[in-house]
Amino acid sequence: MKILVVGGGGREHTIIWKLAQSPLKPEIYCAPGNGGISKLATCVDIKATDIDAMVAFAKENQIDLTVVAPDDPLVLGMVDRFEEEGLRAFGPRANAAVIEGSKVFSKELMKKYGIPTAKYEVFDNCDKALEYVRQTSYPTVVKAEGLALGKGVIIANNREEAENAVLEIMHDKAFGDAGNRVVVEEFLVGQEVSVLAFTDGKTLIPMVSAQDHKRAYDGDKGLNTGGMGTFSPSRLYSKEIHEECMKNIFLPTMAAMNQEKRTFKGVLYFGLIMTADGVKVIEYNARFGDPETQVVLPRLETDLLTIFEAIIDEKLSEVEVKWADNAAVCVVLASGGYPKAYAKGYEISGIEDAESLGDITVFHAGTAVKGDAFTTNGGRVLGVTAVGNDLDAAIRHAYEGVEKISFKDMHYRKDIGIK
Repeated sequence: MKILVVGGGGREHTIIWKLAQSPLKPEIYCAPGNGGISKLATCVDIKATDIDAMVAFAKENQIDLTVVAPDDPLVLGMVDRFEEEGLRAFGPRANAAVIEGSKVFSKELMKKYGIPTAKYEVFDNCDKALEYVRQTSYPTVVKAEGLALGKGVIIANNREEAENAVLEIMHDKAFGDAGNRVVVEEFLVGQEVSVLAFTDGKTLIPMVSAQDHKRAYDGDKGLNTGGMGTFSPSRLYSKEIHEECMKNIFLPTMAAMNQEKRTFKGVLYFGLIMTADGVKVIEYNARFGDPETQVVLPRLETDLLTIFEAIIDEKLSEVEVKWADNAAVCVVLASGGYPKAYAKGYEISGIEDAESLGDITVFHAGTAVKGDAFTTNGGRVLGVTAVGNDLDAAIRHAYEGVEKISFKDMHYRKDIGIK
């Protein structure tokens, strides 16, 4: 069986690492891939958003299944195109991926179907947005409507910060067309938790919970990033909270998308916050999260390929999805300067030493291969993932692995898992 995975980051490396464990022993390709992925799959130099080239490659190489992992190609309709060409693909169609592609759509969906979320206002005019933030209460949250690599969300603590956020998004176009509209919403207080779910539109099976660390520096200081580390399970996500989420958020979202004739088949990511008024939705994603995937999939005991196939065939109810009773922690090693400007091309040492400790897997996010060595090739470079009997053991072990790895200007948080 031949599988093509679209993308080239830590999430894709983790998905490929898990698919490679399948008893079906698939032959795996990845486009465009990265240095670490090249050790498990044949990397193909095709941009993740190049739908025509991806379809042509799948046809020429008789690919049996294409897994579309990143948000951009999903929103652009890669899965739709594959299906139109008679090719098998995993991921939501474009009309369902809009739940991530448009924050306005997702907020209006929640409002229409009574799914708990923050109060909000939408603006397509910069002056009107500025007028609103000058009289709102603080802190407040300003979001670019579209996809912005996880960075289009700004928490403004005062009027000046809010005005700057609106101008950066709408006037300066810091996130391009993603900032044509902004959502300004109330700031919710509480602990955040991420729950990803497998769904075929009929059945929804949540994965184990995770918590992400978005800020660049220890103590949740600095700029928002794509994620500096994550851990699973959340210490706060109890059985009672899970049942509340199933009743008020997870199943109602699946039903709402069906009602809107936008049936969602794939991985639906729920970004949640536990407030004094109950659990509310901060955001949806239409795919595996990054770096949450790096701690969730290592705990999965069921064959991932079997799950993907069942979702495409709308037979997820026939699969028993099992999880290990353990914990996982991922510490992201980033380039100095990230999430702003950073240099590339530095040689990385110590990856094999870290993995030789056992129960550690180093997932590559932004690496390239130069001769016999890996080099840095992105802002987030590696994700050092450790599993342990409990969170404290996994945290200790992950940092033991981190200590073995080095590259010039390497930056990482020292408090991952401490929430």
